[in-house]
Amino acid sequence: NQLQALLVTAPEGLKSELCELSTARLIEKASRLRPGATLSDVEAATKFALRSVARRYQHLSEEISELDEQLNRLVSEVAPQLVAVEGIGTDTAASLLIAAGDNPERLKNEAAFAHLCGAAPIPASSGKTVRHRLNRHGDRDANRALYVIAICRMSRDKRTRAYVERRTKEGKSKKEIIRCLKRYIAREVYRILASLSLNKPPVPVP
Repeated sequence: NQLQALLVTAPEGLKSELCELSTARLIEKASRLRPGATLSDVEAATKFALRSVARRYQHLSEEISELDEQLNRLVSEVAPQLVAVEGIGTDTAASLLIAAGDNPERLKNEAAFAHLCGAAPIPASSGKTVRHRLNRHGDRDANRALYVIAICRMSRDKRTRAYVERRTKEGKSKKEIIRCLKRYIAREVYRILASLSLNKPPVPVP
C-alpha cells in the first residue's frame, strides 16, 4: 500500500515503469533502484523512498517466514491432533492453545471453554421470538480463530455446507449460523484440549 501510494505522486517516467508490475515484481525492482548519492530532485527522492519500503517489505517477509517455521514446529509438537482437524491451521491452533494455556482454571468443561472464547450463545428472545445473539465477550483472538475455522469449513467442508443450507432454509441468518458453528467448533476443540496436558508450563510461542 505504501509503494502504491508513492507511485501515485511519482514522476511520470518512474510511474509508467513501475505501476503495471505485479506486487512481487514491484518489490523486486524497487529494492534495486539507485537513487544516487544525493537526493537532488523529486525522482531521486522517490526512488530512495520506494527502495526503502521495498527492502523493509523483504526483511519483514523473511522474518515472518522464520517465525512461521518455528510456530509450525511448536504447534505440531504440542497439539498434532488439533492441526489435524478440518479447517484448523497453525495460526488458529496457536491462538486456541494460548487461550487455553493462559486460562487453565476456566477449562472445567466445554461450556466454560465456549464462554472463554466468547462463543457461548446469549439469549436475546422477545415475546414469542426465541433467538440468541453473538457473544462480544471472552478472548477475542480465540473467538477470531473459531470464526476463521467456521468460514473455512463453510466454503470447503461438505457437512458444514449441508448444515448451513439446512439452517438457512429454517430462516436462520448468516450471523446466527456462524454463531452456532463457532459453538460446535468450541466443543470439538475443547475435547482435544482436554486430552492434552495443559497444566505443564506453556511452550513459548513467538
